[in-house]
Amino acid sequence: MKSTYISAPLIILTLTICLLLSACTNEESFLWQGYVEGDFVYVSSPLGGQLDEINVEKGQQITENQTLFILERKFEKAGIDEASENLDKALNDLADKRKGRRPSEIASIKARLKKAKAAESLAATEYKRRADLYRSRTISEEERDKSRSDYQQATQQVHEITSQLTTATLGSRSDEIKAAESAVEAAKARLVQAHWNYDQKKQAAPRTGLIFDTIRYKGEWVPAGKPVLSILPPENRVVRFYVPEPIVGGFTVGEELFLNYDGLKEPLRIKLTYISPQSEYTPPVIYSSQSRAKLVFMLEAYPSLKDALLLKPGQPVDVSRDIKYFDHKIGLIDTIKSFFRGSNE
Repeated sequence: MKSTYISAPLIILTLTICLLLSACTNEESFLWQGYVEGDFVYVSSPLGGQLDEINVEKGQQITENQTLFILERKFEKAGIDEASENLDKALNDLADKRKGRRPSEIASIKARLKKAKAAESLAATEYKRRADLYRSRTISEEERDKSRSDYQQATQQVHEITSQLTTATLGSRSDEIKAAESAVEAAKARLVQAHWNYDQKKQAAPRTGLIFDTIRYKGEWVPAGKPVLSILPPENRVVRFYVPEPIVGGFTVGEELFLNYDGLKEPLRIKLTYISPQSEYTPPVIYSSQSRAKLVFMLEAYPSLKDALLLKPGQPVDVSRDIKYFDHKIGLIDTIKSFFRGSNE
């Protein structure tokens, strides 16, 4: 009868594995499964147009205010040019109404005034002379009255032209100036709107992060408000995990937890930020021997900005309150690896 020989190292390894598995089973209730999710920032333009330029690539790290894409904007540029011309016209009209008539027109009025004053002076001299002649009975009363009338008309002519000169230097009436001022403000508003339309066709990064996906391609028509790409900022990577209903009451927002995933040598620290107020059934993506606890609560936690870069959306993770509960699993794997390395040698 053939005997079976079992080496001592194999027996030690078997006992070690049994002990570690037993420890993992006993402490499995202190490990909770979950996954990483990303709250994406979708970047779009409020105006539609053909995608002329896309300046980033999928998987690229970008910084805030970095140019992402540009839509065709010839129409918006023409709108700026038109609005600028209309504003110049409105400003010129307002200036013209404020300063009154042109210098040449004012000079013409002044010349007329000078001529009228000369006529008034002549009429005054003639009236004085004829009044003296009338007193000496040399001329009739009718001739004296005619010279007085001529003098009065000359004086009125001087007053009329003086008023015209004053009006010409004052400019337009106040209501006309107010209307011109309103036209200038309206033209300024249209120019601001034209610049806004032009600027909206060029979108910059609202946050620093990773270009997670490019949804549209160069040459494609992009409807207004439809995203062109999505950004994943590091602070938007969240860990969502599930705990059974009997223990959810022991968690407190703000407490520190630990996270581990396959291939991670040392667990990461995360901060609990949210505890769902509503229970739910165990999600099908969560596999655990604790299937008896069907009602679970979803919790959210965030890592530090530095550690967040290590996490990938959709990545399964384990969460615990104490780092020691990861030691058994890590120790088991290291023991098995060490044994087989020794056997090969």
